[in-house]
Amino acid sequence: MKYIGSQPITEQRNDKTANLDEMSVQEIIRIMNAEDQTVAISVQRALPQIEKAVEAIVEVMSKGGRLFYIGAGTSGRLGILDASECPPTFGVSRHLVTGIIAGGEAAIMTAIENAEDDAEAGAQDIEACLTADDAIVGIAASGNTPYVIGAIRRAREMGALTASVSCNAATRLSEAAQYAIEVPVGPEVVTGSTRLKAGTATKLVLNMITTTAMIKLGKVYGNLMVNMQATNEKLRDRVVRIVSDATGAEPSKAAAYTEQADGDARVAILMLKFAVDSVKALAVLELCNGHFGDAVRMLEKER
Repeated sequence: MKYIGSQPITEQRNDKTANLDEMSVQEIIRIMNAEDQTVAISVQRALPQIEKAVEAIVEVMSKGGRLFYIGAGTSGRLGILDASECPPTFGVSRHLVTGIIAGGEAAIMTAIENAEDDAEAGAQDIEACLTADDAIVGIAASGNTPYVIGAIRRAREMGALTASVSCNAATRLSEAAQYAIEVPVGPEVVTGSTRLKAGTATKLVLNMITTTAMIKLGKVYGNLMVNMQATNEKLRDRVVRIVSDATGAEPSKAAAYTEQADGDARVAILMLKFAVDSVKALAVLELCNGHFGDAVRMLEKER
């Protein structure tokens, strides 16, 4: 881990914001914006690490394994946020991607800061849900959180695939994981407040992990969310647009087929593209384990 004196970089004072409390509102938001712009560059430097981790995670998930995130505080909440958005966005089971936070559900809304110091609790939380067929990503801005390190070490002993995301270099968490992702973002605008740049960097990396995994698992067609769940009027309209974009059908025709498909964009698209009924479309999707691209290719071969 990179240190200045006895503290990691994420805990150090930022010279650019030493007089933060004396700045005007305009000055504060300008410097925050300027610092935030450095985050994307830091993530860019970590792309080779991210690539290796995502490829390994995709391999696990393509064989039926699940993905777990585990973290404390902001890191844990970001993992839960990313996991909770996968079912509505990609139409997957809520059990496919799961977020775990130190201190349990109460810690989602209320800070339970001492929970992060218990390495054995992290190990026990993982033992309760993980199998050797799964993948887990430990998240810790400092890279030194005992709860997360304990979880990753136990997961590795169990034979699961382990990865990590931290915002310092050469951390203890990185040493514990098989695939380490390090995004050093430097000192925060407010000293030690890793909900800022470190939190932003973490969110960007988690976006990459699950989005790329879902694309490779066939939950996206082109760049269209064909697996999304249409749970309200706005999303039902979006499904119709997706069907229209994917097939070139007029919106009215796309809407009619979407209704026949019970709101499932995948089924409606297959019906329109290959002149099959919903029963056939669903059967092909099942044969392809829900991989939409494979379903398209199978029907193309049957033409």
